[in-house]
Amino acid sequence: MEFVQSIWEQDLEYVALINDLLENEDLLKLETITHHHYTTRLTHSLFVSYVSYRIAKKMNLNVRAVARAGLLHDFFHEGREEIAAMEMGSHNCVHPKIAVENAAKITPLSELEKDIILKHMFLCSKVGLPRYKESMIVTCVDKYCAISEVSQPLREKTKAKMANLISRIRLVHA
Repeated sequence: MEFVQSIWEQDLEYVALINDLLENEDLLKLETITHHHYTTRLTHSLFVSYVSYRIAKKMNLNVRAVARAGLLHDFFHEGREEIAAMEMGSHNCVHPKIAVENAAKITPLSELEKDIILKHMFLCSKVGLPRYKESMIVTCVDKYCAISEVSQPLREKTKAKMANLISRIRLVHA
């Protein structure tokens, strides 16, 4: 599943919040890294960022922190094998730490943004509970987006196989 770029690009308020980040070459390199088998790490991060932003906006929360930290939550270039070789813990525990370090190199981070990035894997690791509603939103949206990214192509393949099977059955019974 490819997150439609034109949706978030037309939301000028959202774009204004993240535009400076999208000028960073290291962040843009995430477009070359496959993520969740069917998308790129940058596309996934934009998906998480924009959906989280829309929810935070409806809830009158800190949309700037959510949009920016949502975009930066998976800001790492290492693969699973490279993270394992670091011997600092599991991928789920280590990559948020790398992401917050990388994010801090390109933009000042508030405590809220750090919490969002560091704790976005709390359901899958032992990083502690998120301290803010905004952190919970990004965490939940991250899981939603990951499931959507993985399941949509599988649903499409299954649908195509079923259509093929049904057409073959119709030929036999015709």
